[in-house]
Amino acid sequence: MKKTRKPGGGRKKLKPEYDAGKNLKDQMGAAVALYEEDCSLQSIADVLNLNPIKVRKLLITAGVYESEVAEEVQDTFERYRKTQDYKTSILSTATVLGLSKASVTSYLPYKKGVYFQSTEKEKISVGAERQRRYRAVRKLRTEPTEEHLWEVVLLYAGVRLKTYSGLPFTYEIRKGRNGQYTKELWIDRRENSKSLAWSSVLLALGNIKKVGEVVERPKALGDIRGVTYIYGMFYRFGLINVPDEAKEKMKKAFGKSF
Repeated sequence: MKKTRKPGGGRKKLKPEYDAGKNLKDQMGAAVALYEEDCSLQSIADVLNLNPIKVRKLLITAGVYESEVAEEVQDTFERYRKTQDYKTSILSTATVLGLSKASVTSYLPYKKGVYFQSTEKEKISVGAERQRRYRAVRKLRTEPTEEHLWEVVLLYAGVRLKTYSGLPFTYEIRKGRNGQYTKELWIDRRENSKSLAWSSVLLALGNIKKVGEVVERPKALGDIRGVTYIYGMFYRFGLINVPDEAKEKMKKAFGKSF
């Protein structure tokens, strides 16, 4: 005689108090804290008793891990994801890049819908913003076009920069009545704000002979209004390099990542 199953029956959880999502978030927070102290993936893995590959995936999810391979995998996956489901996109990415499916997955962030509620997006937004800036800067260095420069300029609005002499400044870009950004930067230096025309920024861009070359002083970019600030921006964007003495004054504001 077949026994009737009792309501609520079935296999009991071995650890009913275990919360996979919370555990993963705690691990991610700890991994990010160690990574920002310049710890290697292996050393972080040793401290947290995790596999280095999982540590990397946690850091990718937090938006703080940057590498050419990770960028290539994520960009390729995102292209396929526009027309394919998740699993098929992984397979397509693996095929075109010559990687295993497991390797592709290891370079993708954890799926937010599975492990994180929508409210968690705010907690990783800073890291995600860094990653967006990193990608935009890479594009700009490869193709220093007006379009790519504008994308980077928008992403760095409000980020602390430094002039040739080491003076800190930020800039903002305001919107017009039509809701679109105006092509004008407002430089914030202490209590004063100065406007910087987009045409001036483009003029300086055109005066760069080679991306990444050393530009000895701001005026070398041209006799342009606001060139002191443009110089600091271009150094941060990787469009130019600066003399060692200027670099010491400027780099302290930047930290290790974009």
